[in-house]
Amino acid sequence: MDHGQLEQLCLRLRGTTTDIKWGNDLCYLIGGKMYCVTSLDHPMKVSMKVLAEEFGDLTARDGIIPAPYMARNHWIFIEKSNAFSAKEWKHYVQQSYELVFAKLPKKIKIQFG
Repeated sequence: MDHGQLEQLCLRLRGTTTDIKWGNDLCYLIGGKMYCVTSLDHPMKVSMKVLAEEFGDLTARDGIIPAPYMARNHWIFIEKSNAFSAKEWKHYVQQSYELVFAKLPKKIKIQFG
């Protein structure tokens, strides 16, 4: 996985927008809420939300740790892009999007169909 591939995964999800925060982090958002964040530096490092029941198993993997400042909300920090297979990247990006989308106010959800 590289920055271009991650961008393709995220931008194909309905309503995704992007924003640069903290100087050098590219954030993918739905309804103004972040669901995936990556540093624009190399090597690529990514943070995203996961299910509470998956958090422990995922952070036990080599190359994945609890996300600084966001671990309490079940966000992981992927330090090594090969920590996931291509299929897993697709699954976890989609899942993060859906978890964040589910928490949006009804009024905003309606805008995205």
